[in-house]
Amino acid sequence: MAPIPTPPAEPDDSPDTYAGLDAERAERLARERGWSTVRSLPPGAVITMEYRSGRLNFEVKDGHVARAWKG
Repeated sequence: MAPIPTPPAEPDDSPDTYAGLDAERAERLARERGWSTVRSLPPGAVITMEYRSGRLNFEVKDGHVARAWKG
């Protein structure tokens, strides 16, 4: 049986710091801070709930980040 791979470490970054930022600027900043995947979603989007290490999710309303969360 193959060993279970160790997920990469997440950046030492708080998702709360992205709220209110322009969506494009927030995505650029998140990638600079080391997030491997940045996902922008409209409010109320239906998404899967699997947790992915290294992913940062943005809920974008009117071009600005309304909230952000890991996974």
